[in-house]
Amino acid sequence: MSNNTQPEIRFPGFMEDWEQRKLGELAESFEYGLNASAKKFDGSNKYIRITDIDDISHKFNQSGVTSPDIDFASADNYKLKKGDILFARTGASVGKTYMYRESDGLVYYAGFLIRARIKSKISSEFVFQTTFTDSYNRFIKITSQRSGQPGVNAEEYSNFKIMIPNYEEQNAIGCFFKKIDDTITLHQRKLDLLKETKKGFLQKMFPKNGAKVPEIRFPGFTEDWEERKLNEGMTEYTDRVYIQDDEIYKQVSVKNVGEITLRGEQIGSKIGRKRQAKVNLIEHPDTLIFTRQTIEQGGIGFAPKETDGAIVTENMPTIDVDNDIINCNYLLAYVKTEDWYRKVILKNIEGGTAQIAIHEDSILFSEVLIPKIEEQQKIGAFFKQLDDTITLHQRKLDLLKETKKGFLQKMFV
Repeated sequence: MSNNTQPEIRFPGFMEDWEQRKLGELAESFEYGLNASAKKFDGSNKYIRITDIDDISHKFNQSGVTSPDIDFASADNYKLKKGDILFARTGASVGKTYMYRESDGLVYYAGFLIRARIKSKISSEFVFQTTFTDSYNRFIKITSQRSGQPGVNAEEYSNFKIMIPNYEEQNAIGCFFKKIDDTITLHQRKLDLLKETKKGFLQKMFPKNGAKVPEIRFPGFTEDWEERKLNEGMTEYTDRVYIQDDEIYKQVSVKNVGEITLRGEQIGSKIGRKRQAKVNLIEHPDTLIFTRQTIEQGGIGFAPKETDGAIVTENMPTIDVDNDIINCNYLLAYVKTEDWYRKVILKNIEGGTAQIAIHEDSILFSEVLIPKIEEQQKIGAFFKQLDDTITLHQRKLDLLKETKKGFLQKMFV
């Protein structure tokens, strides 16, 4: 920022200093919501609660929309109007905000929300976007501190200090960020649709319910899939490394989404066991890694190049996959299916509910339906292309969110 009264980036034609105002000066009123339970949606009257405000987009998530259980004749004051802003007042979601838009329909708001009705000569969109700034987050962090649950009441919200320009500049800034939000929403929908599409293909391109063939196949493949043990194309290997105190060692991390990454480096003197196993991609280029405790949640995947030579924990088996027998891309898709979960996971879970673990021998000796390698390759390539498209859309979405963050820092005082 150039100074404390003007933002670093401005639209052309605006040069006046911004003024500090309290949120209470920008709103006609602050009102608490309905103390009413929810009932089945009646087709018209919608009920928004803290949990109905999406944590990421801050839009009204209407997938499980309900109605308030009230006498509507005496509840006009709880109807939201265009530009009303809701603030969560208690609990872990304190500070979360939502701005009502007429496209959301007829909406009443619940008791753990506070409604700020913004004055007509103030841009609601500008005020709403202010709630995504660092200054607002600091305000919530400090103000919400309580001996019990965190909370911010209406009077405290009204004391939140905002730097504000004239109405024309407010409007320009608000419209600018609304366009960014709309673009983010559009990309999020595309990403969600791609993920749902993948989920649908996983259900239809692998056999289920005792069938020998899947519902959908590529042209030219008609033979039944065969019951085979995974160890026909998968073999455990252990490549040992002896830890030296003065050496630096990379360490592997397995996330529940199946992403294998490096979790950092550690000097040998701080590693307890001096005889460790490591990833060897030179001799085993297609190395499958999982953790015995998290494979049930999806903690399985192939080791990327940067993990070569990295040490794994004693609960992370390293499996060599023969890509000519079991196609790696096919396998990555298969481990996300119901068939994998039923035949490999549920059958082999060891221990009680407190500590689930699956040993690698149990997995390798599991019998599953597998097609011929040519069909595996087709299926694997299809899902790889789908995954690459999902990754690309995720990157675009992340970039848009980071872009918005950057503009929030530079376009507000």
